[in-house]
Amino acid sequence: MTEMTLTKPLKMPRFFLRNSRLRDFRAHINIYIEKRNYIVKTADSNEELRAALKLRHEVFLEELLKKTTRSGYDIDRFDKTCDHLLIIDKNKDLVIGTYRLQSSLHTKRWYTATEFHMKRMLKGLPGNKLELGRACVHKDYRNGVTIALLWEGIHAYIQASQTHYLFGCSSIKTMDKEEIKGIYHYLKNEGHLTHDHRVRPKGKFKVPGMSAHLRRVRKKPHLAPREDLHIHKDQIPPLLKSYLKVGAKVCGVPALDRDFRCIDFLTLLKVQDIGDKYNRKFGQD
Repeated sequence: MTEMTLTKPLKMPRFFLRNSRLRDFRAHINIYIEKRNYIVKTADSNEELRAALKLRHEVFLEELLKKTTRSGYDIDRFDKTCDHLLIIDKNKDLVIGTYRLQSSLHTKRWYTATEFHMKRMLKGLPGNKLELGRACVHKDYRNGVTIALLWEGIHAYIQASQTHYLFGCSSIKTMDKEEIKGIYHYLKNEGHLTHDHRVRPKGKFKVPGMSAHLRRVRKKPHLAPREDLHIHKDQIPPLLKSYLKVGAKVCGVPALDRDFRCIDFLTLLKVQDIGDKYNRKFGQD
């Protein structure tokens, strides 16, 4: 297995040195795929983990929120128990995409549970579960090729971990209440939304006025927005669109993430339902 020597690593901060899992980081499950000019793999060293966290800092903090941290990394308490999928440009020796993978084989604590009440959903789902999160792509590589490479890595990890269900928070960049209502009704009208698992946002993550709006719509369905819902299609990010195309559902109303100025839909996908849809869309060489 080729080990990448990633360029210009940042100095290791104290929180890496204090935590043995971060300091001596190794993948729970090793994935390694070479595809044309790219490598798809799970981070298997402290240096590779830091490259993923540095990219997240560039995308989530510097680009989206216009701020920085002293460490230069985007990191939280879940990172040390996760695997981290990397997309590497071989020609530039550069991590250009990453996705955080957290399997029920290795933990029972979930980032998604910080935003949503979801115990009922997890108890009702048999087999291994895999939480996906913190997906980001370098601004120069946001295209269908990179999305397909992320899917290829996820597919390999699903097989290696014998995963039955995928779930996680899918973010959409808006804080506007009317847009949020429109996106919800667009997803519902397109058949992408379910309330079967009784998932709901936790208190501080509730969208103000959303529950009252849905109560009014249940009593008087004609109050639901119906015209021009298609305008919200372009607000759905490419990765979420790819999930929906292979059968994923968003569960209930979104959470409002004020820190990242977006809404998050809990997205659920049964691996068995992917089948030929994955192979047709992403399986081609």
